Amino acid sequence: MDVVQIEKSYGARTVLRDVSFKVGPGERLAVVGRNGEGKTTLLRILAGRLSPDSGQVSAPRGTRVALHDQRPPTDALDRTLHDYVCEGMADAMAAEARLAELEARMAAGDTGPGVMSAYERAQADLEAAGGYHWRVWMGQVTRGLGIPDDRLGDPLSVFSGGELTRAALARALVSRPDVLLLDEPTNHLDVGSAEWLEGAIADMGCAVVLVSHDRWFLESVATGVLELDQGRAKLWPMGYSAFRRERAAAAARLAREAERTAAEIARLERFVERWRAGTKAKQAQSRAKRLGRMERVEVRRGRKGLDFGFPPVAASGRVVLEAHGLDLAAGGTTLVSGADLVIERGDRVALVGPNGAGKTTLIDALLGVRPPAKGRVGVGHRVDVAHFSQHGTEMRDDRTVVDTLLADANLTRTQARTLLGAFLFPGEMADRQVADLSGGERRRLSLALLVARGGNLLVLDEPTNHLDADGREALEDALQAYEGTVLFVSHDRALIDAVATRTLSIEDGRLVARDGGWAEILRARRAEAAPPPPPQPRKAATAAAPAAPTTNGDRKTSPGKRVRQLETRVAKLERELAEVEAELADPAAHADGPRMSGLAERHRALQEDLAYAMADWERAAEAAGV
Repeated sequence: MDVVQIEKSYGARTVLRDVSFKVGPGERLAVVGRNGEGKTTLLRILAGRLSPDSGQVSAPRGTRVALHDQRPPTDALDRTLHDYVCEGMADAMAAEARLAELEARMAAGDTGPGVMSAYERAQADLEAAGGYHWRVWMGQVTRGLGIPDDRLGDPLSVFSGGELTRAALARALVSRPDVLLLDEPTNHLDVGSAEWLEGAIADMGCAVVLVSHDRWFLESVATGVLELDQGRAKLWPMGYSAFRRERAAAAARLAREAERTAAEIARLERFVERWRAGTKAKQAQSRAKRLGRMERVEVRRGRKGLDFGFPPVAASGRVVLEAHGLDLAAGGTTLVSGADLVIERGDRVALVGPNGAGKTTLIDALLGVRPPAKGRVGVGHRVDVAHFSQHGTEMRDDRTVVDTLLADANLTRTQARTLLGAFLFPGEMADRQVADLSGGERRRLSLALLVARGGNLLVLDEPTNHLDADGREALEDALQAYEGTVLFVSHDRALIDAVATRTLSIEDGRLVARDGGWAEILRARRAEAAPPPPPQPRKAATAAAPAAPTTNGDRKTSPGKRVRQLETRVAKLERELAEVEAELADPAAHADGPRMSGLAERHRALQEDLAYAMADWERAAEAAGV
């Protein structure tokens, strides 16, 4: 698909200006930028659902394009979920129906050249649409996205908005398009479904253009990044983390060049001003001409991003939260049984598990919002809880933003406005009505209320919902610097890996505790999935031999040597990752689907190995005091 000089405006505001890029089979392009930069608009233009003001989108004849744009179905809700998802396979169903019709004609004796030719075309159409196994593929997609088989026959009207959004994603995936357009595909997915989606996208081998705030997902999937900034687009032919490093380095280089150029211009201006009519007038005239040819290097100032921190907190007792013999139930179903946990002062604990496993129920039980089915819970000494719920804080729509903060926190109006400025509500924006705020703005206001209230125990349920990537990183930084204790529920694997010192995972009704973040969970899964070692042959009993003298090879590796070994391992993986990313950026590779698929698989495996190696290095460095 080729995109050439796309322009799109809404009234006086231009959201896309001279946007050009190309995406081919096997390429997966992440579109990034702040909220409001036109990412969703671009996807809808690529899908043909929105017309650009100028420019064009072209693709080879017969190219099939599918768009998942977050919006759940709102019409014909009496359809079953199965029938709705099957609409993504309309081509396969039509080809099957045509084949059945032609087979009936042939069975009746109509075997002329026209019928046989039509039959061959119908077979080719079915093969192009996924072949005879498209129903198997549809089942893999629905189950992979967490849609149970026994719900497929239910009408759309009985499903929640999140469930319908997953059904819309399934419909886009089952069509096996040539170009797949995804707008926030991991919304409403638990971690297991998000991981399945990552693998499915890589295996499909089609061209993908996606928008997501899920940084782990972007890192796992994207082979290139299209950055939108104030209407302009810049293509970065590399993975997401490499893009962030290169962008930061480019911004630093530009800032240094701007500073150097400004200093040189100032120096020349002083010389010209001083010697314009003096003994060095000729030199001054020469420098004035040079000044006229020089151009200032402009550093574009982006919009201010979310930037905040939590205030100092009073120390709680050593034990902050504890539970013993805890059973949790909802709707007559036991969610967790026999759970024991202790959270101590300073812990940052991530609570993870699939949708419906009981994470929010556990939070409510620990905070006394609902009683457990069995067992006891306790809150420690001098613990002051600040709770951020999944649905945000209840706020009155008829209040202004600043009055909402003043009504719920002990702040002066000046203090409230200063705090709101850090949460991107400067000046007149603080006087807007709560009723007029978007979902992301309400989320930021809820975070401002959390900071204003204080507390030495933060309990956060899906805090990154509706936050863009910059907002998620700001929250990540604030939680890492927070002096109290944190218990949070999240599907954001990047947040879990960066913030959590421990995880509590609900697995098959049990509560499993592990040290570390998301990389440690992946490591545990890999160890559990590994086949057991082969049994060792039994040795005949012998008399105990005297211990052999210890050699250098027998000694335990020193902490410092272990750090150096891991540094070598990390450097090797980074080189291999860079080599694969260079191959992925090679246009010659784009026409080779199998090669691109293999490179993408290798890219994902190297990223995972690098995450493990970095986690090992950090622990070894800490142990060695590096």
